[in-house]
Amino acid sequence: MCEANVVTSIQVADATFVAAAPALVADVIADRARWRRWWPDLSLTVTEDRGAQGVRWTVDGPLRGTMEVWCEAVLDGFVLHYFLHAEPAGSLGDRIAGSAADLAQENKQRRVAGKVMSFAVKDDLESGRIVGGPAVGVQASGLDASGVGTH
Repeated sequence: MCEANVVTSIQVADATFVAAAPALVADVIADRARWRRWWPDLSLTVTEDRGAQGVRWTVDGPLRGTMEVWCEAVLDGFVLHYFLHAEPAGSLGDRIAGSAADLAQENKQRRVAGKVMSFAVKDDLESGRIVGGPAVGVQASGLDASGVGTH
């Protein structure tokens, strides 16, 4: 039996390269005070804490759905992937029901919030790094961030 997947009205997917060792990101992403700054109107419940690989949440409040930050080791840093899949709820849902323009604006607002979060993580972890220099926290050991030899 085939079941159709439901596509939500709010769909955000973003990726940002961070020139820092993946092990450094766990504390930043796990900091609940940052969540409040990044997503002040959302109530987040952790469904999976994957340490340096990221966090998955359920989302409640003006949106209901799921959200994820996934950190994928790449070269000497990582790609921070951000996903939000949700439906407007409560008064927000009532306000934008049937309005393509309002739904598009809500999607844009959530994309911007995701990019603000990604750049905040990037700024924090790359602080003091010389442009073009090695990633922060990666030893000059001949290994990339995932532990694979580069020579």
